Amino acid sequence: MVGHVHIMGILNLTEDSFYAGSRVSVADVSARVRQMLADGADTVDLGACSTRPGSAQPTLEEEWSRLEPALCEIAEGRQVPGEHPPVISIDTYRAEIVRRAYEVIGPFMVNDISAGAMDAEMLTTVGRLGLPYVAMHMRGTPQTMQEFTQYSDLVEEIKAYFREFDLKAQDAGIADWLLDPGFGFAKTLEQNYELLHRLDELQELHRPILVGVSRKSMIYKLLGVSPEEALSATQVVHFAALERGATWLRVHDVPEAVQTARLYAQITGN
Repeated sequence: MVGHVHIMGILNLTEDSFYAGSRVSVADVSARVRQMLADGADTVDLGACSTRPGSAQPTLEEEWSRLEPALCEIAEGRQVPGEHPPVISIDTYRAEIVRRAYEVIGPFMVNDISAGAMDAEMLTTVGRLGLPYVAMHMRGTPQTMQEFTQYSDLVEEIKAYFREFDLKAQDAGIADWLLDPGFGFAKTLEQNYELLHRLDELQELHRPILVGVSRKSMIYKLLGVSPEEALSATQVVHFAALERGATWLRVHDVPEAVQTARLYAQITGN
């Protein structure tokens, strides 16, 4: 953690994630996790199911076949004498994946793009296991979400969404959850920047705000570059998000995000 800013590193076990630099093989996963933690990440987010717009969703068993070997590698790494266990997040919307992963590695953070909407058992499972949780704003599914970008007031509707989620979380026994407003999910490019501009309004919900904009199309399409060319611009957007109340950054590039957080802390005194 730098100041009050937490860094979540991204590792993808899929072959179709939009940024190739985030993809990792099972053989390399333990080393990549350790490197991200050494570079300053507080949490490393493992994804075995691509959620980019229009992506085809794997079956539960396909997702687990990617994730299980990686978790076993991480679990073995935790047995090294003198090592602190890595703090792992798992990017999934399936309660069964949560249950199986818990049996392999014990407690972790659940990062759910649907805030429980895509699996009726997700919230009760998380509450029963006592896991920290990331609830993200989205409409529809990854296949359909870009059809649902009509809002009367984007930020007010996001606030209403999380107020409703908070009641569900309380009912499920989830006390520790982060708010992710879902940049790029059921939002146009212009709406993403409206959300960034008004991000500070979400602070009235009194939840830690996680921002995931790293190398996303809202950056590279606006600038006419590729995701591989969007590193420096990503840090500009990260800084703007921190100015507006973000306390978590979900990133592909941990060292650079840590530098951005350090500069923010020095400039603002936070």
